[in-house]
Amino acid sequence: MNDLTDFPHESDEPIPVPAAEDRPEPPVQIGELYDIIDEMMVAVQEAKALPLSGAVRVEREEFLAMLEQLKASLPEELRAARWMVREREAFIARTNEKAKAIMDRTNVRAKELVSESNIIAEAVEEANVLTRRAEGEARRIRLEAEDLAEDRLEHLEVLFTNLLKQVREARHEFHQSRPAPPPVPQ
Repeated sequence: MNDLTDFPHESDEPIPVPAAEDRPEPPVQIGELYDIIDEMMVAVQEAKALPLSGAVRVEREEFLAMLEQLKASLPEELRAARWMVREREAFIARTNEKAKAIMDRTNVRAKELVSESNIIAEAVEEANVLTRRAEGEARRIRLEAEDLAEDRLEHLEVLFTNLLKQVREARHEFHQSRPAPPPVPQ
């Protein structure tokens, strides 16, 4: 009774034993993966160097066997994660297609609204023209006011200059027309 199929069963029928490839594998330990990678690194480090080159010669069959062992040792979660990544990428692609379709519809609607709003565009243009005219008129009025103020200030400067000249002349005449002081009695 070394084999499970020879173990007595109530119905005397043999118990089916799953084939090796159908049996669940024990969970792979991360350490085992590191061991395989370490073996591969040692194989590359110990490989014979090709002359005049940095390349090395490794035994193809041995290296492929290590790669197969590494691949077989990868946890099922990794395969599931790869599947999830592919599904995520497909979902993102579908979502991007939907977003593009929405953007296309939005652009079409926006163009319709723009074409419907020609009146608003014309009103905006007219407002811009009026604003430019008002700014030009304000600039003209400001420049005219500055010119007028300059003329008035120049006129005042001339008047004050003449007045100052007259004051100086009057003072000068006043000082010259003084009579001589009377003699002091003794």
